[in-house]
Amino acid sequence: MGKAAAVGTAVVVCAAVGTAVVLGRRRQKRAAELHGAAEAERKRKVADVIEEVERALSTPTALLRGISDALVAEMERGLRGDIHSQLKMLISYVDNLPTGDEHGLFYALDLGGTNFRVLRVQLAGREKRVAKQQSVEVSIPPHLMVGTSMELFDFIAAALAKFVDTEGDDFHLPEGRQRELGFTFSFPVNQLSISSGTLIKWTKGFSINGTVGEDVVAELSKAMERQGLDMKVSALVNDTVGTLAGGRYVDNDVVAAVILGTGTNAAYVEHANAIPKWTGLLPKSGNMVINTEWGSFKSDKLPLSEYDKAMDFESLNPGEQIYEKMISGMYLGEIVRRILLKLAHDAALFGDVVPPKLEQPFVLRTPDMSAMHHDASHDLKVLGTKLKDIVGVADTSLEVRYITRHICDIVAERGARLAAAGIYGILKKLGRDKVPTDGSTMPRTVVALDGGLYEHYKKFSSCLEATLTDLLGEEASSSLVAKLANDGSGIGAALLAASHSQYAEVD
Repeated sequence: MGKAAAVGTAVVVCAAVGTAVVLGRRRQKRAAELHGAAEAERKRKVADVIEEVERALSTPTALLRGISDALVAEMERGLRGDIHSQLKMLISYVDNLPTGDEHGLFYALDLGGTNFRVLRVQLAGREKRVAKQQSVEVSIPPHLMVGTSMELFDFIAAALAKFVDTEGDDFHLPEGRQRELGFTFSFPVNQLSISSGTLIKWTKGFSINGTVGEDVVAELSKAMERQGLDMKVSALVNDTVGTLAGGRYVDNDVVAAVILGTGTNAAYVEHANAIPKWTGLLPKSGNMVINTEWGSFKSDKLPLSEYDKAMDFESLNPGEQIYEKMISGMYLGEIVRRILLKLAHDAALFGDVVPPKLEQPFVLRTPDMSAMHHDASHDLKVLGTKLKDIVGVADTSLEVRYITRHICDIVAERGARLAAAGIYGILKKLGRDKVPTDGSTMPRTVVALDGGLYEHYKKFSSCLEATLTDLLGEEASSSLVAKLANDGSGIGAALLAASHSQYAEVD
Protein backbone atom coordinates (compact mmCIF):
# COMPACT_ATOMS: atom_id res chain seq x y z
CA MET A 1 0.00 0.00 0.00
CA GLY A 2 1.34 3.45 -0.92
CA LYS A 3 1.95 6.10 1.70
CA ALA A 4 -0.91 8.25 0.42
CA ALA A 5 -3.32 5.31 0.49
CA ALA A 6 -2.33 4.43 4.05
CA VAL A 7 -2.89 7.99 5.17
CA GLY A 8 -6.28 8.04 3.45
CA THR A 9 -7.32 4.81 5.15
CA ALA A 10 -6.27 6.17 8.53
CA VAL A 11 -8.30 9.33 7.92
CA VAL A 12 -11.35 7.23 7.06
CA VAL A 13 -10.88 5.04 10.16
CA CYS A 14 -10.45 8.08 12.37
CA ALA A 15 -13.51 9.69 10.85
CA ALA A 16 -15.51 6.49 11.47
CA VAL A 17 -14.31 6.30 15.05
CA GLY A 18 -15.11 9.94 15.55
CA THR A 19 -18.55 9.43 14.11
CA ALA A 20 -19.07 6.40 16.38
CA VAL A 21 -17.98 8.37 19.41
CA VAL A 22 -20.30 11.22 18.50
CA LEU A 23 -23.18 8.81 17.90
CA GLY A 24 -22.38 7.01 21.17
CA ARG A 25 -22.42 10.27 23.06
CA ARG A 26 -25.66 11.25 21.40
CA ARG A 27 -27.21 7.91 22.34
CA GLN A 28 -25.95 8.24 25.91
CA LYS A 29 -27.31 11.74 26.07
CA ARG A 30 -30.62 10.58 24.61
CA ALA A 31 -30.75 7.66 27.04
CA ALA A 32 -29.96 10.01 29.90
CA GLU A 33 -32.68 12.38 28.70
CA LEU A 34 -35.18 9.51 28.46
CA HIS A 35 -34.17 8.23 31.90
CA GLY A 36 -34.45 11.72 33.31
CA ALA A 37 -37.86 12.16 31.73
CA ALA A 38 -38.98 8.75 33.03
CA GLU A 39 -37.70 9.58 36.51
CA ALA A 40 -39.40 12.96 36.42
CA GLU A 41 -42.65 11.27 35.34
CA ARG A 42 -42.30 8.70 38.14
CA LYS A 43 -41.76 11.46 40.69
CA ARG A 44 -44.76 13.33 39.33
CA LYS A 45 -46.91 10.21 39.72
CA VAL A 46 -45.63 9.67 43.26
CA ALA A 47 -46.43 13.29 44.11
CA ASP A 48 -49.92 12.95 42.60
CA VAL A 49 -50.73 9.84 44.67
CA ILE A 50 -49.40 11.44 47.86
CA GLU A 51 -51.39 14.61 47.20
CA GLU A 52 -54.54 12.52 46.68
CA VAL A 53 -53.87 10.58 49.92
CA GLU A 54 -53.33 13.80 51.89
CA ARG A 55 -56.59 15.19 50.56
CA ALA A 56 -58.60 12.00 51.14
CA LEU A 57 -57.34 11.52 54.71
CA SER A 58 -57.50 15.16 55.69
CA THR A 59 -59.22 15.97 59.02
CA PRO A 60 -59.64 19.75 59.36
CA THR A 61 -60.89 20.89 62.75
CA ALA A 62 -64.29 21.89 61.33
CA LEU A 63 -64.77 18.32 60.06
CA LEU A 64 -63.86 16.89 63.48
CA ARG A 65 -66.46 19.11 65.14
CA GLY A 66 -69.07 17.81 62.71
CA ILE A 67 -68.06 14.22 63.50
CA SER A 68 -68.37 14.94 67.25
CA ASP A 69 -71.87 16.37 66.72
CA ALA A 70 -72.89 13.30 64.70
CA LEU A 71 -71.54 11.03 67.45
CA VAL A 72 -73.49 12.89 70.15
CA ALA A 73 -76.68 12.57 68.06
CA GLU A 74 -76.11 8.81 67.77
CA MET A 75 -75.40 8.54 71.51
CA GLU A 76 -78.73 10.22 72.25
CA ARG A 77 -80.55 7.91 69.84
CA GLY A 78 -78.95 4.90 71.50
CA LEU A 79 -79.94 6.13 74.98
CA ARG A 80 -83.54 6.47 73.75
CA GLY A 81 -83.47 2.84 72.63
CA ASP A 82 -83.82 3.69 68.93
CA ILE A 83 -83.32 0.36 67.13
CA HIS A 84 -81.77 2.19 64.17
CA SER A 85 -79.01 3.78 66.25
CA GLN A 86 -75.49 2.71 65.27
CA LEU A 87 -74.34 2.96 68.89
CA LYS A 88 -75.69 0.32 71.24
CA MET A 89 -75.17 2.54 74.34
CA LEU A 90 -75.38 -0.53 76.56
CA ILE A 91 -76.51 -0.07 80.15
CA SER A 92 -73.79 -1.68 82.27
CA TYR A 93 -75.80 -1.74 85.53
CA VAL A 94 -72.68 -0.30 87.16
CA ASP A 95 -74.17 2.49 89.27
CA ASN A 96 -71.58 2.44 92.05
CA LEU A 97 -68.00 3.07 91.02
CA PRO A 98 -65.13 2.41 93.45
CA THR A 99 -64.52 5.17 95.97
CA GLY A 100 -61.29 3.98 97.55
CA ASP A 101 -63.01 2.91 100.78
CA GLU A 102 -63.36 -0.73 99.67
CA HIS A 103 -62.07 -3.40 102.06
CA GLY A 104 -61.66 -7.13 101.74
CA LEU A 105 -60.51 -9.93 99.47
CA PHE A 106 -61.88 -10.02 95.92
CA TYR A 107 -61.15 -12.06 92.83
CA ALA A 108 -61.33 -11.21 89.13
CA LEU A 109 -61.51 -13.29 85.97
CA ASP A 110 -60.57 -11.51 82.73
CA LEU A 111 -61.65 -13.48 79.65
CA GLY A 112 -61.17 -11.70 76.36
CA GLY A 113 -59.27 -13.93 73.96
CA THR A 114 -57.12 -17.02 73.69
CA ASN A 115 -55.76 -16.39 77.22
CA PHE A 116 -57.55 -15.50 80.41
CA ARG A 117 -56.24 -14.08 83.64
CA VAL A 118 -57.31 -14.64 87.23
CA LEU A 119 -56.43 -12.16 89.96
CA ARG A 120 -56.95 -11.67 93.65
CA VAL A 121 -56.62 -8.36 95.43
CA GLN A 122 -56.65 -7.44 99.09
CA LEU A 123 -58.26 -4.03 99.41
CA ALA A 124 -57.40 -2.05 102.52
CA GLY A 125 -59.38 1.18 102.31
CA ARG A 126 -58.43 4.71 101.43
CA GLU A 127 -55.02 4.71 103.10
CA LYS A 128 -53.50 1.44 101.89
CA ARG A 129 -55.64 0.91 98.77
CA VAL A 130 -54.55 -2.35 97.07
CA ALA A 131 -52.53 -3.88 99.88
CA LYS A 132 -51.59 -6.97 97.88
CA GLN A 133 -52.42 -8.55 94.55
CA GLN A 134 -51.52 -11.73 92.69
CA SER A 135 -52.43 -13.01 89.24
CA VAL A 136 -51.85 -15.87 86.85
CA GLU A 137 -52.42 -16.15 83.10
CA VAL A 138 -53.81 -19.30 81.53
CA SER A 139 -53.86 -20.29 77.83
CA ILE A 140 -57.05 -21.84 76.48
CA PRO A 141 -56.35 -25.02 74.48
CA PRO A 142 -57.50 -24.51 70.84
CA HIS A 143 -59.95 -27.44 70.95
CA LEU A 144 -61.88 -25.78 73.81
CA MET A 145 -62.46 -22.68 71.65
CA VAL A 146 -64.63 -24.77 69.33
CA GLY A 147 -65.92 -27.34 71.84
CA THR A 148 -68.89 -27.22 74.21
CA SER A 149 -69.89 -24.57 76.71
CA MET A 150 -69.51 -27.00 79.62
CA GLU A 151 -65.97 -27.97 78.59
CA LEU A 152 -64.83 -24.35 78.31
CA PHE A 153 -66.33 -23.17 81.60
CA ASP A 154 -65.18 -26.29 83.46
CA PHE A 155 -61.63 -25.58 82.27
CA ILE A 156 -61.87 -21.95 83.45
CA ALA A 157 -63.43 -22.92 86.81
CA ALA A 158 -60.74 -25.57 87.39
CA ALA A 159 -58.00 -22.96 86.82
CA LEU A 160 -59.82 -20.56 89.15
CA ALA A 161 -60.14 -23.24 91.87
CA LYS A 162 -56.45 -24.08 91.54
CA PHE A 163 -55.58 -20.39 91.94
CA VAL A 164 -57.81 -20.08 95.04
CA ASP A 165 -55.94 -23.03 96.57
CA THR A 166 -52.72 -20.99 96.48
CA GLU A 167 -54.25 -18.20 98.60
CA GLY A 168 -51.70 -17.37 101.30
CA ASP A 169 -52.13 -16.15 104.87
CA ASP A 170 -51.56 -12.55 103.78
CA PHE A 171 -54.99 -12.58 102.09
CA HIS A 172 -57.87 -12.37 104.55
CA LEU A 173 -61.49 -13.35 103.93
CA PRO A 174 -63.69 -12.38 106.90
CA GLU A 175 -65.26 -15.33 108.69
CA GLY A 176 -68.58 -16.51 107.30
CA ARG A 177 -68.24 -14.65 104.00
CA GLN A 178 -68.34 -16.04 100.52
CA ARG A 179 -65.54 -15.20 98.07
CA GLU A 180 -66.69 -12.76 95.37
CA LEU A 181 -65.58 -12.40 91.78
CA GLY A 182 -65.65 -9.69 89.13
CA PHE A 183 -65.99 -11.27 85.68
CA THR A 184 -64.62 -9.31 82.70
CA PHE A 185 -66.17 -10.93 79.64
CA SER A 186 -65.07 -9.17 76.46
CA PHE A 187 -67.61 -10.63 74.06
CA PRO A 188 -70.95 -9.10 72.96
CA VAL A 189 -73.42 -9.54 75.81
CA ASN A 190 -76.97 -8.42 76.46
CA GLN A 191 -76.53 -7.29 80.06
CA LEU A 192 -79.54 -8.02 82.28
CA SER A 193 -78.20 -6.88 85.66
CA ILE A 194 -74.89 -6.12 87.34
CA SER A 195 -74.29 -9.88 87.63
CA SER A 196 -76.03 -11.43 84.63
CA GLY A 197 -75.99 -11.20 80.86
CA THR A 198 -76.71 -13.39 77.85
CA LEU A 199 -74.15 -14.00 75.12
CA ILE A 200 -75.07 -12.40 71.79
CA LYS A 201 -72.31 -14.04 69.73
CA TRP A 202 -68.82 -15.43 70.04
CA THR A 203 -65.92 -13.54 68.37
CA LYS A 204 -62.08 -13.73 68.36
CA GLY A 205 -61.91 -17.29 67.05
CA PHE A 206 -64.40 -18.83 69.51
CA SER A 207 -67.24 -20.93 68.11
CA ILE A 208 -68.93 -22.84 70.92
CA ASN A 209 -72.28 -24.54 70.68
CA GLY A 210 -74.95 -24.02 73.30
CA THR A 211 -73.83 -20.71 74.81
CA VAL A 212 -75.41 -18.05 72.58
CA GLY A 213 -78.52 -16.75 74.35
CA GLU A 214 -77.41 -18.23 77.67
CA ASP A 215 -76.44 -16.33 80.82
CA VAL A 216 -72.64 -16.51 80.95
CA VAL A 217 -72.60 -15.88 84.71
CA ALA A 218 -74.93 -18.85 85.24
CA GLU A 219 -72.65 -21.00 83.05
CA LEU A 220 -69.57 -20.00 85.08
CA SER A 221 -71.42 -20.40 88.41
CA LYS A 222 -72.52 -23.95 87.53
CA ALA A 223 -68.95 -24.82 86.52
CA MET A 224 -67.62 -23.45 89.84
CA GLU A 225 -70.18 -25.58 91.70
CA ARG A 226 -69.00 -28.66 89.80
CA GLN A 227 -65.46 -27.82 91.00
CA GLY A 228 -66.66 -27.45 94.59
CA LEU A 229 -65.66 -23.77 94.52
CA ASP A 230 -67.83 -21.55 96.72
CA MET A 231 -67.65 -18.21 94.93
CA LYS A 232 -70.25 -15.65 93.83
CA VAL A 233 -70.00 -13.57 90.65
CA SER A 234 -70.86 -10.07 91.95
CA ALA A 235 -70.15 -8.12 88.75
CA LEU A 236 -70.17 -8.94 85.03
CA VAL A 237 -68.33 -6.20 83.15
CA ASN A 238 -67.01 -5.22 79.78
CA ASP A 239 -63.27 -4.43 79.63
CA THR A 240 -63.94 -0.72 78.95
CA VAL A 241 -66.21 -0.48 81.98
CA GLY A 242 -63.49 -2.21 84.01
CA THR A 243 -60.98 0.37 82.82
CA LEU A 244 -63.33 3.15 83.94
CA ALA A 245 -63.68 1.54 87.40
CA GLY A 246 -59.92 1.10 87.73
CA GLY A 247 -59.38 4.70 86.68
CA ARG A 248 -61.99 6.03 89.14
CA TYR A 249 -60.38 4.08 91.99
CA VAL A 250 -57.12 5.96 91.40
CA ASP A 251 -58.66 9.34 90.54
CA ASN A 252 -62.14 10.43 91.58
CA ASP A 253 -62.41 12.85 88.62
CA VAL A 254 -62.39 10.08 85.97
CA VAL A 255 -65.61 10.41 83.94
CA ALA A 256 -64.81 8.26 80.90
CA ALA A 257 -62.56 5.43 79.76
CA VAL A 258 -61.32 4.79 76.24
CA ILE A 259 -59.55 1.71 74.94
CA LEU A 260 -57.28 2.24 71.94
CA GLY A 261 -55.64 -1.06 71.17
CA THR A 262 -56.32 -3.77 68.61
CA GLY A 263 -59.92 -2.55 68.76
CA THR A 264 -61.49 0.52 70.33
CA ASN A 265 -64.37 1.34 72.66
CA ALA A 266 -65.45 3.93 75.20
CA ALA A 267 -67.50 3.99 78.39
CA TYR A 268 -68.57 6.99 80.45
CA VAL A 269 -70.63 7.98 83.50
CA GLU A 270 -74.08 9.20 82.44
CA HIS A 271 -76.78 10.82 84.57
CA ALA A 272 -79.42 8.10 85.05
CA ASN A 273 -82.25 10.53 84.30
CA ALA A 274 -80.66 11.19 80.87
CA ILE A 275 -81.27 7.57 79.78
CA PRO A 276 -84.84 7.46 78.40
CA LYS A 277 -84.68 3.69 77.80
CA TRP A 278 -83.97 3.02 81.51
CA THR A 279 -87.18 1.59 82.98
CA GLY A 280 -86.21 0.60 86.51
CA LEU A 281 -85.96 2.68 89.66
CA LEU A 282 -83.28 5.34 89.39
CA PRO A 283 -80.12 4.20 91.19
CA LYS A 284 -79.29 5.89 94.49
CA SER A 285 -76.07 7.27 93.03
CA GLY A 286 -78.04 8.96 90.25
CA ASN A 287 -75.47 7.69 87.76
CA MET A 288 -75.05 4.78 85.37
CA VAL A 289 -71.98 3.69 83.40
CA ILE A 290 -72.77 3.38 79.69
CA ASN A 291 -70.76 1.14 77.37
CA THR A 292 -71.02 3.02 74.07
CA GLU A 293 -69.61 0.32 71.75
CA TRP A 294 -68.47 3.30 69.66
CA GLY A 295 -66.45 1.18 67.23
CA SER A 296 -69.68 0.67 65.28
CA PHE A 297 -70.17 4.42 64.71
CA LYS A 298 -70.43 5.50 61.09
CA SER A 299 -71.39 8.78 59.51
CA ASP A 300 -71.17 10.44 56.11
CA LYS A 301 -68.93 12.97 57.88
CA LEU A 302 -66.19 10.35 58.43
CA PRO A 303 -63.46 10.85 55.77
CA LEU A 304 -63.66 7.41 54.16
CA SER A 305 -61.02 7.03 51.46
CA GLU A 306 -60.81 4.46 48.66
CA TYR A 307 -58.38 2.53 50.89
CA ASP A 308 -60.88 2.37 53.77
CA LYS A 309 -63.70 1.32 51.47
CA ALA A 310 -61.67 -1.46 49.84
CA MET A 311 -60.44 -2.73 53.22
CA ASP A 312 -63.99 -2.74 54.60
CA PHE A 313 -65.37 -4.50 51.52
CA GLU A 314 -62.78 -7.28 51.85
CA SER A 315 -63.18 -7.63 55.63
CA LEU A 316 -65.05 -10.35 57.52
CA ASN A 317 -67.69 -7.80 58.58
CA PRO A 318 -68.31 -5.40 55.66
CA GLY A 319 -70.22 -2.27 56.61
CA GLU A 320 -69.64 -2.81 60.34
CA GLN A 321 -67.23 -1.23 62.87
CA ILE A 322 -66.39 1.61 60.45
CA TYR A 323 -65.04 4.00 63.12
CA GLU A 324 -62.92 1.19 64.61
CA LYS A 325 -61.48 0.41 61.17
CA MET A 326 -60.28 4.00 60.83
CA ILE A 327 -58.59 4.41 64.22
CA SER A 328 -57.63 1.12 65.89
CA GLY A 329 -54.43 -0.89 65.94
CA MET A 330 -55.90 -3.78 64.00
CA TYR A 331 -56.25 -1.64 60.87
CA LEU A 332 -53.80 1.31 60.74
CA GLY A 333 -50.91 -0.74 59.38
CA GLU A 334 -53.19 -2.28 56.76
CA ILE A 335 -54.26 1.18 55.53
CA VAL A 336 -50.57 2.12 55.16
CA ARG A 337 -49.94 -1.11 53.20
CA ARG A 338 -52.77 -0.33 50.79
CA ILE A 339 -51.44 3.17 50.14
CA LEU A 340 -47.90 1.84 49.56
CA LEU A 341 -49.37 -0.75 47.18
CA LYS A 342 -51.08 2.04 45.21
CA LEU A 343 -47.74 3.89 45.04
CA ALA A 344 -46.04 0.69 43.86
CA HIS A 345 -48.65 0.04 41.16
CA ASP A 346 -49.23 3.58 39.92
CA ALA A 347 -45.85 5.21 40.52
CA ALA A 348 -43.30 2.34 40.65
CA LEU A 349 -42.27 3.41 44.16
CA PHE A 350 -40.32 0.18 44.71
CA GLY A 351 -39.12 -0.22 41.12
CA ASP A 352 -40.61 -1.76 37.99
CA VAL A 353 -41.84 -4.86 39.82
CA VAL A 354 -44.45 -4.62 42.58
CA PRO A 355 -43.09 -6.51 45.65
CA PRO A 356 -45.23 -9.69 45.96
CA LYS A 357 -45.25 -9.47 49.78
CA LEU A 358 -46.86 -6.04 49.56
CA GLU A 359 -49.90 -7.70 47.97
CA GLN A 360 -50.61 -9.69 51.17
CA PRO A 361 -53.39 -8.22 53.36
CA PHE A 362 -52.32 -7.33 56.92
CA VAL A 363 -48.65 -8.16 56.25
CA LEU A 364 -47.80 -4.73 57.67
CA ARG A 365 -48.86 -4.57 61.32
CA THR A 366 -49.38 -1.39 63.30
CA PRO A 367 -46.39 -2.05 65.66
CA ASP A 368 -44.18 -2.17 62.53
CA MET A 369 -45.80 1.02 61.27
CA SER A 370 -45.07 2.66 64.64
CA ALA A 371 -41.41 1.58 64.50
CA MET A 372 -41.07 3.07 61.00
CA HIS A 373 -42.88 6.26 61.99
CA HIS A 374 -40.66 6.81 65.03
CA ASP A 375 -37.36 6.25 63.17
CA ALA A 376 -35.37 9.43 63.83
CA SER A 377 -32.03 8.31 62.34
CA HIS A 378 -30.59 10.47 59.55
CA ASP A 379 -30.75 7.62 57.01
CA LEU A 380 -33.97 6.02 58.37
CA LYS A 381 -32.12 2.75 58.83
CA VAL A 382 -34.83 1.14 61.01
CA LEU A 383 -37.44 1.96 58.38
CA GLY A 384 -35.27 0.50 55.62
CA THR A 385 -34.81 -2.73 57.60
CA LYS A 386 -38.56 -2.98 58.20
CA LEU A 387 -39.29 -2.56 54.48
CA LYS A 388 -36.73 -5.25 53.71
CA ASP A 389 -38.14 -7.68 56.29
CA ILE A 390 -41.84 -7.03 55.64
CA VAL A 391 -42.09 -6.03 51.99
CA GLY A 392 -39.03 -7.89 50.72
CA VAL A 393 -37.31 -4.87 49.10
CA ALA A 394 -33.63 -5.32 49.90
CA ASP A 395 -32.41 -1.86 48.94
CA THR A 396 -34.60 1.23 49.25
CA SER A 397 -33.53 4.76 48.49
CA LEU A 398 -33.67 7.49 51.12
CA GLU A 399 -36.49 9.08 49.10
CA VAL A 400 -38.59 5.88 49.34
CA ARG A 401 -37.99 5.71 53.10
CA TYR A 402 -39.03 9.32 53.63
CA ILE A 403 -42.16 8.79 51.55
CA THR A 404 -43.05 5.67 53.58
CA ARG A 405 -42.62 7.56 56.85
CA HIS A 406 -44.80 10.37 55.51
CA ILE A 407 -47.58 7.88 54.70
CA CYS A 408 -47.34 6.48 58.26
CA ASP A 409 -47.64 10.06 59.53
CA ILE A 410 -50.76 10.78 57.45
CA VAL A 411 -52.56 7.59 58.54
CA ALA A 412 -51.60 7.85 62.23
CA GLU A 413 -52.56 11.53 62.36
CA ARG A 414 -55.98 10.86 60.87
CA GLY A 415 -56.60 8.00 63.32
CA ALA A 416 -55.53 10.05 66.33
CA ARG A 417 -57.59 13.08 65.31
CA LEU A 418 -60.69 10.94 64.72
CA ALA A 419 -60.22 9.30 68.13
CA ALA A 420 -59.92 12.77 69.69
CA ALA A 421 -63.18 13.78 67.98
CA GLY A 422 -64.87 10.82 69.68
CA ILE A 423 -63.58 11.81 73.13
CA TYR A 424 -64.62 15.39 72.47
CA GLY A 425 -68.11 14.10 71.61
CA ILE A 426 -68.38 12.35 75.00
CA LEU A 427 -67.23 15.53 76.76
CA LYS A 428 -69.87 17.50 74.84
CA LYS A 429 -72.52 14.98 75.89
CA LEU A 430 -71.48 15.52 79.53
CA GLY A 431 -71.38 19.32 79.15
CA ARG A 432 -67.65 19.39 79.88
CA ASP A 433 -66.55 20.91 76.58
CA LYS A 434 -66.87 24.58 77.51
CA VAL A 435 -65.90 26.92 80.31
CA PRO A 436 -69.02 27.69 82.42
CA THR A 437 -70.62 31.04 81.55
CA ASP A 438 -71.86 31.64 85.11
CA GLY A 439 -68.34 32.29 86.39
CA SER A 440 -68.05 28.94 88.18
CA THR A 441 -64.83 26.95 87.99
CA MET A 442 -64.38 24.45 85.18
CA PRO A 443 -64.49 20.98 86.78
CA ARG A 444 -61.40 18.81 86.49
CA THR A 445 -62.12 16.10 83.91
CA VAL A 446 -60.06 12.93 83.63
CA VAL A 447 -60.27 10.41 80.79
CA ALA A 448 -58.66 7.03 81.51
CA LEU A 449 -57.01 5.54 78.42
CA ASP A 450 -55.78 1.99 77.96
CA GLY A 451 -54.55 -0.13 75.07
CA GLY A 452 -51.27 -0.71 73.28
CA LEU A 453 -51.97 1.83 70.53
CA TYR A 454 -52.29 4.68 73.04
CA GLU A 455 -49.55 3.41 75.36
CA HIS A 456 -46.83 2.53 72.84
CA TYR A 457 -47.49 4.62 69.69
CA LYS A 458 -46.26 7.93 71.07
CA LYS A 459 -46.80 10.00 67.92
CA PHE A 460 -50.43 8.77 67.90
CA SER A 461 -51.07 9.62 71.57
CA SER A 462 -49.33 13.01 71.28
CA CYS A 463 -51.43 13.93 68.25
CA LEU A 464 -54.63 12.80 70.02
CA GLU A 465 -53.90 15.00 73.03
CA ALA A 466 -52.94 18.01 70.88
CA THR A 467 -56.16 17.63 68.89
CA LEU A 468 -58.24 17.57 72.09
CA THR A 469 -56.58 20.84 73.13
CA ASP A 470 -57.42 22.29 69.72
CA LEU A 471 -61.08 21.19 69.91
CA LEU A 472 -61.63 22.31 73.51
CA GLY A 473 -59.68 25.54 73.34
CA GLU A 474 -56.88 26.49 75.69
CA GLU A 475 -58.97 27.40 78.74
CA ALA A 476 -61.28 24.37 78.74
CA SER A 477 -58.49 21.97 77.86
CA SER A 478 -56.49 23.10 80.90
CA SER A 479 -59.00 21.20 83.05
CA LEU A 480 -58.72 17.97 81.02
CA VAL A 481 -56.32 15.19 81.95
CA ALA A 482 -55.70 12.18 79.69
CA LYS A 483 -54.35 9.46 81.96
CA LEU A 484 -52.91 6.07 81.05
CA ALA A 485 -54.80 3.37 83.00
CA ASN A 486 -52.94 0.08 82.84
CA ASP A 487 -54.68 -3.22 83.55
CA GLY A 488 -58.09 -1.64 84.00
CA SER A 489 -60.04 -4.64 82.79
CA GLY A 490 -58.48 -6.91 85.43
CA ILE A 491 -58.18 -4.88 88.61
CA GLY A 492 -61.31 -2.92 87.62
CA ALA A 493 -63.41 -6.11 87.67
CA ALA A 494 -62.23 -6.92 91.21
CA LEU A 495 -63.02 -3.35 92.30
CA LEU A 496 -66.51 -3.57 90.81
CA ALA A 497 -67.07 -6.85 92.65
CA ALA A 498 -66.17 -4.90 95.80
CA SER A 499 -68.39 -1.88 95.08
CA HIS A 500 -71.32 -4.21 94.22
CA SER A 501 -70.59 -6.75 96.95
CA GLN A 502 -73.48 -8.59 98.60
CA TYR A 503 -71.96 -7.36 101.87
CA ALA A 504 -71.60 -3.72 100.82
CA GLU A 505 -74.66 -2.56 102.79
CA VAL A 506 -73.48 -4.45 105.86
CA ASP A 507 -70.12 -2.68 106.11
